[in-house]
Amino acid sequence: MEVNVSEQHWVQQPPPVITGNIWTWQLESTDQLPAVRAELRGLLSLVSRLEPVSDIEFEEKFLLAFDELASNALRHGGRPVRARVSFGSEGLLVEVSDSAATSPPTPAVGRDPSQGGLGLGLVAALASAHGWVTQAERKLVWAFCRRMAPRRRGAFG
Repeated sequence: MEVNVSEQHWVQQPPPVITGNIWTWQLESTDQLPAVRAELRGLLSLVSRLEPVSDIEFEEKFLLAFDELASNALRHGGRPVRARVSFGSEGLLVEVSDSAATSPPTPAVGRDPSQGGLGLGLVAALASAHGWVTQAERKLVWAFCRRMAPRRRGAFG
């Protein structure tokens, strides 16, 4: 199934409440993102040993969603940028906030893909749910990735 990432809409709605592990980062620059992504990958790997995530592809999609939302906030939002990841039995939630409360997330529509700007559409296509809200003079953009039941191994593997 092909998804047109430029046609994904971002509705103003609160994120789901996820109970479980919560990790937070204060982001000042896109230069931090590789290290934060590596740290998050390690945390997901550690927690997955105790409570398996459905598969590596799920984690990679979530890491991509995290990276896109964080880099968008750093490039287009106001500082400080805060990122929060919640890992629960329901799934993974990424919330990224910045001080540009009056600037809603605006996916690129009708733009030549070579010009970039498709990150929000990509996140919307990857996530089970997504949205944004304003809270205490900050904009919070979020994406939720629902966990699937781990694949069961058959008798031969």
